[in-house]
Amino acid sequence: MDPISSTQNKRVRHVKALVNRARLRRSERKLILEGDRLIADALARGGAAELALYSPQRADYGVIAQLQERGCTLLPVTESILRHVSDTQQPPGILGVFHIPKPSISQPCQRVLILDAISEPGNLGTILRSASAAGVELAILAPGCCDVYSGKTLRAGMGAHFRLPIVEASWQEIADFCRELQVFATRAAADCAYTSVDWTGDWALILGNEAHGLSQAARKLAACEIAIPMAQSSESLNVASAAAVILFEAQRQHLHSDSTLAGLSVVD
Repeated sequence: MDPISSTQNKRVRHVKALVNRARLRRSERKLILEGDRLIADALARGGAAELALYSPQRADYGVIAQLQERGCTLLPVTESILRHVSDTQQPPGILGVFHIPKPSISQPCQRVLILDAISEPGNLGTILRSASAAGVELAILAPGCCDVYSGKTLRAGMGAHFRLPIVEASWQEIADFCRELQVFATRAAADCAYTSVDWTGDWALILGNEAHGLSQAARKLAACEIAIPMAQSSESLNVASAAAVILFEAQRQHLHSDSTLAGLSVVD
């Protein structure tokens, strides 16, 4: 099959529309992954691929074989088509259309991250990547967050979208879900240091908007506001950096608690 070279090809036009239009992605429940690594990672975690456009010269044929085994439609295209469709300056050799994951949420969740109107896609993806690595069980996007399935968010997430259950919810739904959890929220001016918190119980952590901080709904829900102590001359941390600092402290305490319990012996 000769590589597709026309931008008017029906499937090329549809993929381009999915790349550019968040509303279409949501209505069809599809997302676009670019590059061998993201696609292979998604496949390894059960991601369902529908269509892939690839360069015969640059695609990883190991990934092509995996897609073929899953019944994915494979279309060779020219380099100009990849440049036309991609939202990156230097498009990789393959682009895949995947179904948006339908998360399976274990009940009850013990470690929950709530994102309050995070507006920058790179921050959102990086936070999800850190959350996945730090053992968070569920990420909830409160109203006002940017598109979690945009290309920039997906690239920054580095596969977190397929490792971490992600849902969108209203504040009322979030409050109902967190009824049995200790809810913390980050605020630069808070008196309580994040290291003073007992993270070994069941908790939810709210991270606020990059520019405006916590919404009123978030502050109302939080039982305790926490901060990261910093040198007096320092600016506040980027929200993605703050997320990593706090979540890995929570993970450290959790792992330490588990190892301590494992070392206990029962005396008859």
